[in-house]
Amino acid sequence: MICDVAIVGLGPVGVTLANLLALQGLSIACFEREASVYHHPRAGTCDGEVMRVFQAIGTADEIAAETFVSPGMKFLNAEGRLLLDWPRPMVEGPQAWHSSYRFHQPQLETVLRSRLAAFPRAKVLLRDEVTRFAPQRDHVVLYHTTGETRARYVVGCDGARSVVRKAMGVELEDLRSHERWLILDIVMKQERPDLPLHTVQVCDPARPLTVIKMVGKRRRWEIMLMPGDEPEAMLRPERIWQLLARWIGPHEAEIERAVVYTFHSVIAHGWRAGRLLLAGDACHQTPPFLGQGMCSGIRDASNLAWKLAWVVQGLAGEDLLDTYESERSPHVRQYVETAVRLGGIIQATDPAVAAKRDAEMLANPPKMESIQPGLGPGLHGDAPSPAGTLAPQPRLADGRRIDDAVGYRFALLATREIAAAAAGSARLRKADAAIFSDEDEGVRRYLAAARNGAVLVRPDRYILGAARNAPELEAVIARIPVRV
Repeated sequence: MICDVAIVGLGPVGVTLANLLALQGLSIACFEREASVYHHPRAGTCDGEVMRVFQAIGTADEIAAETFVSPGMKFLNAEGRLLLDWPRPMVEGPQAWHSSYRFHQPQLETVLRSRLAAFPRAKVLLRDEVTRFAPQRDHVVLYHTTGETRARYVVGCDGARSVVRKAMGVELEDLRSHERWLILDIVMKQERPDLPLHTVQVCDPARPLTVIKMVGKRRRWEIMLMPGDEPEAMLRPERIWQLLARWIGPHEAEIERAVVYTFHSVIAHGWRAGRLLLAGDACHQTPPFLGQGMCSGIRDASNLAWKLAWVVQGLAGEDLLDTYESERSPHVRQYVETAVRLGGIIQATDPAVAAKRDAEMLANPPKMESIQPGLGPGLHGDAPSPAGTLAPQPRLADGRRIDDAVGYRFALLATREIAAAAAGSARLRKADAAIFSDEDEGVRRYLAAARNGAVLVRPDRYILGAARNAPELEAVIARIPVRV
């Protein structure tokens, strides 16, 4: 028997992809070499776009209840002077969620795995390591600890040392930012109101470091290793408390995790080789300075899941999968390159370079805003913006976020006249698109802000195209990659 999709690696990206595929009725086999959710925190930040993906799965409210909404980030020099302020709004943003959340990864993964367990066609194999693959004409054979499995497609969500990527023979482009940092997750015994709620980047050439408020009583320190630092020595408790002495002492907190980690910046060339595909850290790795590593992988899952489902279900041709990398790779590159630039500010260890940086930034304070790139070349073709950009999420007149009414599918928001003209579209019906007219006040406000009569939104919440009238909308609908 052949399952529809095998997913190798069940971290946040793999379990998100599995949920999105299961939502669409596919049979899934998930392989994870660990026995359970990894008990230590790693990723810790997500944004409003990622919360919309969790919303599509049905877990956003449960996840949000266990998060800390971040007020932003401040970059300070060695003397404590403010070089760069990056505030985050503390109100609901365009995605109908906050723009920056801190979470505890074990809790987040537990919620996502619990949701996956509700799907009878999703099979999870723990302590089961995939070792090799044998691609066939219409499926792939996976050889793993407990036997063999056949799947129509395989997605490697198995991290930086991906076995799927190695099997594909994919090359990595090095964006030349590789620095070793000491990561310390600390659990406070009591709250310390004097410690900052915002993230602090201490741009001290003698020892760059980051201080982060996490969920509950958890805090994280990220400390750059300097020449001469021995990783084993840096991990000793006495050295850790020495490094943290200016903030806390051992009588106030416990060390939950201490690890030396190298921040990489790479992008794979070739996210698909026939029936093998990659997502998350398996195909791109970014330094943590934007907090977008896991977020980028979740975006991969959201872009890929509906396309894979359509191909498996025969709604679209296999060439639809070629738009996955072409759309996602340029998008994630902007995040990686921006993180590398920020890292250049933080990681300046030459005193002369740091002094010049300080003088320039203090004289002309830069303004930092969250980037929101458009997709690379893909289904939207050469259509002008807002095609290829992330759609805002309006609230309907009854107060619901519109995604709750849409589900993980296409949505058309249009004036009553244009919606009526489009209702007979065979392509929209085949795509099972949800249609909303401006008879709803929320949709009316959305269209007024968009300055268009109609907007067609993809399942991953990116805009396929916008139109001023019914004939223009016909051209947008024609881009829906469904067979009719």
